[in-house]
Amino acid sequence: MTLSTRLLLLGAGRSAAVLIEYLLTHAPTEKWFLTVADAQAAHLAPVLAAHSEFTRPVTFDVHDAAQLDALVSQADVVISMLPAAFHPAVARACLRHRRHLATASYVGAEVRALHAEAAAAGLVFLMECGLDPGLDHLSAVQTIHALQAAGARITSFKSYCGGLVAPASEGANPWRYKFSWNPRNVVLAGQGGPAHYLENGAEKFIPYPELFARAEVLAVPGHGHFEGYANRDSLSYREIYGLTDVQTMLRGTLRRPGYCGAWQVLVRLGLTDDTQKLGNAAT
Repeated sequence: MTLSTRLLLLGAGRSAAVLIEYLLTHAPTEKWFLTVADAQAAHLAPVLAAHSEFTRPVTFDVHDAAQLDALVSQADVVISMLPAAFHPAVARACLRHRRHLATASYVGAEVRALHAEAAAAGLVFLMECGLDPGLDHLSAVQTIHALQAAGARITSFKSYCGGLVAPASEGANPWRYKFSWNPRNVVLAGQGGPAHYLENGAEKFIPYPELFARAEVLAVPGHGHFEGYANRDSLSYREIYGLTDVQTMLRGTLRRPGYCGAWQVLVRLGLTDDTQKLGNAAT
C-alpha cells in the first residue's frame, strides 16, 4: 500500500494515548504513516508492534535541534504533544521546512509571532485543539453564533470545562479526579499568572494563592453539582468569540465538589510550589 501522508507525533505521554489509538485506527483507510517520537520510545513497542506497516517509534531528544529538524523535514504534518515550552522550537522547524503543525496547547506569544509568516507560506498552525482549550471553544462559539443568528444580545458569557472521571469509574476516589495528563501540569495549574476575567463590567484578577478558594458552585442538570474556578485570561477570547460588548466573561475549569477546597490546603502548605525544596531536618 502506498501511504500518502506522513504524520509526525512528538511526545507520547499520558495525553497522547487516545490520539495514538485514533491515528492508528484510521491510518489504513486514510493512508497515513505515523512516526511517534518520544524520549522513551521503548515503551511504545508493544503498542505499535501490531501496526508496523503504518507506524514506527523513534527515540527523540527534544533538546537535539538537528534531530528535530530531520524529523520535521520527513513529515507532512507535525503534531506536538510536548510540554508547551517546546512548541516555539517545533513551530520554527515547521516554518523552515514548510510543514503544517497541530498542538493541544494554548497559543504562546512566540508561536503567535509566527502567524503572519506561516499564513504567507500557506501553512496551518492549529493550536488549542484539545478538550480545554479546544472543544470548549467550538461549543462556545457554536452557541454564541446560534444566539446571535436568532437576534439575541449577549451580555454575559461563562464557560466551564474539565476532564473528569466517568461516574462509573469513580469508585472510592474522594476527589473524583484522576491524572489523565502530565501530573506536574496538574500541580502547577493556575500558576501562570493571575486569573483574569470580567464581571459586571469590572475587570477581576485572582492571584494563584486565592484561586481555589474562589471556586463557584455550579449545578449541571442531570449530572449534579460541580466546582468551577477561573481559568487563565478569559478576556483574551473576548474578540475571538465576538463578545466585545459583554459585561461578564469568564472561562473556567470544572471539578467535582471538594476538589478545590482540598487543593487550596495544598497551596497554603506550599506543596504546589516547586521552587521550594522539602528536606529532612535531621539530615
